[in-house]
Amino acid sequence: MGSCLKILVVYPLSEIISANHLNLKMGTSQSHEDGIIDSDCEEEEEEKEEAEEQYDDALGDHQKSGSSSGTHKGLDKIDAKLKSLKLKYSSYQQQGNPNLENPVKLLLHIGGNTPKAKWVISEKLTSYNFVKTAKTNGNDDELDSAGWVLEVGSKVRVRVSTEMQMKMFGDQRRVDFVDKAVWALKFLSDYEYRNFVTLFQNCLFENAYGMEASEENKVKVYGKEFIGWVKPEVADDSMWEDAKDHSTDSTPLKGSRGSIEEFEEAANGGVQSLALGALDNSFLVNDIGVHVYRNLNRGINGKGICVKYDGGGNASNLTLKKTLLMRAETNIMLMSPANKGKPNATGLKQVDIETGKIVTEWKFEKDGTDITMRDITNDTKGSQLDPSESTFLGLNDKILCQWDMRDKKGMVQDIATSGSPVLHWTQGHQFSRGTNFQCFASTGDGSIVVGSLDGKIRLYSKASMRQAKTAFPGLGSPITQVDVTYDGKWVLGTTDTYLILICTLFTDKDGKTKTGFTGRMGNRIPAPRLLKLTPLDSHLAGNDNKFHGGHFSWVTENGKQERHVVATVGKFSVVWDFQQVKNTSHGCYRNQQGLKSCYCYKIVLKDESIVESRFMHDKYAGSDLPEAPLIVATPLKVSSISLSGSGR
Repeated sequence: MGSCLKILVVYPLSEIISANHLNLKMGTSQSHEDGIIDSDCEEEEEEKEEAEEQYDDALGDHQKSGSSSGTHKGLDKIDAKLKSLKLKYSSYQQQGNPNLENPVKLLLHIGGNTPKAKWVISEKLTSYNFVKTAKTNGNDDELDSAGWVLEVGSKVRVRVSTEMQMKMFGDQRRVDFVDKAVWALKFLSDYEYRNFVTLFQNCLFENAYGMEASEENKVKVYGKEFIGWVKPEVADDSMWEDAKDHSTDSTPLKGSRGSIEEFEEAANGGVQSLALGALDNSFLVNDIGVHVYRNLNRGINGKGICVKYDGGGNASNLTLKKTLLMRAETNIMLMSPANKGKPNATGLKQVDIETGKIVTEWKFEKDGTDITMRDITNDTKGSQLDPSESTFLGLNDKILCQWDMRDKKGMVQDIATSGSPVLHWTQGHQFSRGTNFQCFASTGDGSIVVGSLDGKIRLYSKASMRQAKTAFPGLGSPITQVDVTYDGKWVLGTTDTYLILICTLFTDKDGKTKTGFTGRMGNRIPAPRLLKLTPLDSHLAGNDNKFHGGHFSWVTENGKQERHVVATVGKFSVVWDFQQVKNTSHGCYRNQQGLKSCYCYKIVLKDESIVESRFMHDKYAGSDLPEAPLIVATPLKVSSISLSGSGR
């Protein structure tokens, strides 16, 4: 198995903006991200400033002449000059067409992340409109579905959705977005900018929920307790403020320059899943079988050992949905869809890593009836380290349960005589309708967070799977992955176009601080934060530019705080500093309307679409590094990446 060691230099996106001459294998560039600057815009601004200065000078002359004994002829000359300059100055304010409805300047970003990247004026003056449309079947040129569409002149026609990756710059009266390219709208006044943002958010609400964005309907969707999600300016942000002091040992990735050490190995093709261990080994599943990797402080290193499933076929017959380590990481559970193209599985395979054999092929069954599972996970964040672990959690669209690999008498089943052994349902609940569960995760104490197709995120205590203690409303996008910190204080949901970070902390009526897993949060619920890509990065991520696999970095010990968030989109592995995201005074949040969105991150760019990105266990963080190595798996390679926080 070939390997190579590479030393790269990592630049935050803000620095790559001003250093586009670098052609790195990491990161992307933003051309003038914080301010649109190009030759046409500069000339226009200079002319405007010159007109303002001439107007001020003429006005000063007029005032001086009025207080002196100058001739009427001199006053008439100054008045004529003043009138001329005032008309000229007004023309810049009106942009030549004072009757144009919804006037706006349209700009286009060209050059991608090359040194020649810049903004150019597409139309110096045009107008925008939000138009309600109906779907036309059979026409590929029509938008995907009915609803509100944004039209800008003759250049832009796009359905209003989160896929536009709309980014707002209140201090510049500007918005950037994606529609087959990266565009920017520059507004002529603060009023016009804010009016556009309000209209956009109302259209977004109606397209997402199928109802008008009235106050009554917003309460119907979100509930009175979550009014702060609709109006973040009235939300209780005290828990976010308190969070600034929770992780004093965190060293942010943000900095002028950081270094990256990348150890890369060929993966022999067809990588389907990555299962990181907290003990000696980690595992990578591909078309051949389960490959064993040694855990090191600098990352993972292939041992040259491959479990090829003696007597049980090979992995090329599997399309893995999920892998799960159990029993002190000596066993790995492999779950594959029962039918191609369908997410649910009728059972799973249990592989003994030490013997290299499939020891059991389990079936999911309840009350004598076969059922299917969509997802599985460990009972707790650290239970895979327990050598006696025999239970795990299961989920489908309306079932949340726990499975046991022992029989009802507590004895492990005799694989030789049991034929097709059945997993025993130990506890759980089958909901009648309306849940549409998609994914779940467990905390350090066994509490459970569940994400749903409608975007809702539910919190269940470790004591009961029957009724959620807290149910957060959806923002209109399905939750495809969910994670939670070890202490249960923070929940991360992944959607196709953004990550949502939720604080579960609240103060009960007795003044005690609790999480939403242990009690009902009442009406003082903090508004969430959104983690997004900039429009340019979203565009550069390629056609497969949907987020997947959002995770916190990995700790399994009370008192330790996760330091980073990582997610995958196309060829990008995107890393946010967790402490920075929680900081209410963070620069990203200034001049924003609506829910606060964080755009400060680092990108690891690979040559092909990434299968999975995960941080190793916290114990593998070296004394000179702020975080354990990041493991990035593509279909052909696996990379171990040590991110430095130097040069803050």
